[in-house]
Amino acid sequence: MMSWPITLFDYFMIVLRVCLAVSVTLHVLRTKQNTAACAGWIGVSWLMPVCGALLYLMFGINRVRRLARRLVSDHHWRGRGLAYHARHRLKGDFEPLARMVGKLTERPLLGGNSITCLHDGDNIYPRMLEDIASARVSILLCSYIFRADRIGDQFVEALALAHARGVAVHVLVDGIGGGYFFSGIARALSSRGIPCHRFMHSLLPWKMPFINLRNHRKMLIVDGRIGFMGGLNIGEENLRRLRTKHPVADTHFRLEGPVVHQLTEAFARDWSFTCGEQLDGEIYFPEPVRQGDIPMRVVTSGPDNDLEKIEFSMLQAIALSRRSVRLMTPYFLPNERLVSELCLAALRGVDIDIILPKRSNHRLIDYARDASLAPFLTAGCHVWMSRPPFNHAKLLVVDEAWSFVGSSNIDARSLRLNFEINLEIYSESVAQELNAFIERHRTRRLTHHALDSMSAVRKIRNASVRLFSPYL
Repeated sequence: MMSWPITLFDYFMIVLRVCLAVSVTLHVLRTKQNTAACAGWIGVSWLMPVCGALLYLMFGINRVRRLARRLVSDHHWRGRGLAYHARHRLKGDFEPLARMVGKLTERPLLGGNSITCLHDGDNIYPRMLEDIASARVSILLCSYIFRADRIGDQFVEALALAHARGVAVHVLVDGIGGGYFFSGIARALSSRGIPCHRFMHSLLPWKMPFINLRNHRKMLIVDGRIGFMGGLNIGEENLRRLRTKHPVADTHFRLEGPVVHQLTEAFARDWSFTCGEQLDGEIYFPEPVRQGDIPMRVVTSGPDNDLEKIEFSMLQAIALSRRSVRLMTPYFLPNERLVSELCLAALRGVDIDIILPKRSNHRLIDYARDASLAPFLTAGCHVWMSRPPFNHAKLLVVDEAWSFVGSSNIDARSLRLNFEINLEIYSESVAQELNAFIERHRTRRLTHHALDSMSAVRKIRNASVRLFSPYL
């Protein structure tokens, strides 16, 4: 029996593979909290030491959190202290929730705010453009999707006019949602001299994970006093009057009062994270003025220092619910914690309504979602399918007194991998308004019979797609 002589190169490769596998294993054990992720990366590193180490270097290391920590230590945010005199001390059933979210986010609950609920781009875009036209000193705009279409051109023109009259304009678009290989809107803005940056955009894969870690926030802040936030992107599909092929309904919120400072702070952090420039001064953080009597607080979440804060806020609110929970979301792939909390609330007698689109704009997500709904029906939750057009609103109302709105969907991508922004609102009038809006979309109630009557082929398809739900 012949044996090949072991060369020096063979010894080198053996040592290299062992060193790479050990290095990845030690780094995983030191930095990863999720046991499934730990086991997966360690297994890959030992089965394929070279390729596994390269994959871990590109996709397994959270450089976002490391960069965010450095930025936090380097920058002192003037906006964090300005609105503190508007702190609101809540009393009543939701006092434990307010206290928990305050400790979680390190942001105070601020009183003296007003809010206007706006539905669909037909009503929202004119208000945004009107406020942009009236801007005197600053405009901050962040959008996940910002299309270079008819409505996008209107925003570019409005921003260019503001820039020409001396307003400080800053625009942030996502590196994927704003167009990966070609961003028409970034080119249009730059050609008009408007500062525009693309969030985590690079052709180098180790600098930008291609799908994850997206900036999904939608914010507009005018003069540091008027804010818009919610689920609405900028694109003509959101204009229902145009009767596009795939129309999208959505909900956005116009804010005034001290809470706008927290919105500005969130944008300033994203801007600094992207380009290193710090936005500070009175044009961005003017002295806050009371504009109403509603207590509010911004909650941000992302794969940096804000990891899981939106999810934890939802979990605590559902745990404290006593009468009702109304949840409306375009994409519904909850993790085990949210599934358990909603089902337990239903079992203790809370009226749970989950409103989902009959068909979203991502069919694979619909397949995975449909394979996950049976436990909710078994626990007594009411699951409703709304009629077209596809509704992109993200709304949570608890006991008709507390509302949670913003950009976050109910899936792993939003709750763990994307940068999101939500707003908690302690107002019965706002909660009742949103509750009525949600109830109007309770079109067809899903039953066990409907799930059971699916063909075996559809059930297998849905269950198969559900295996990939963390990546959808």
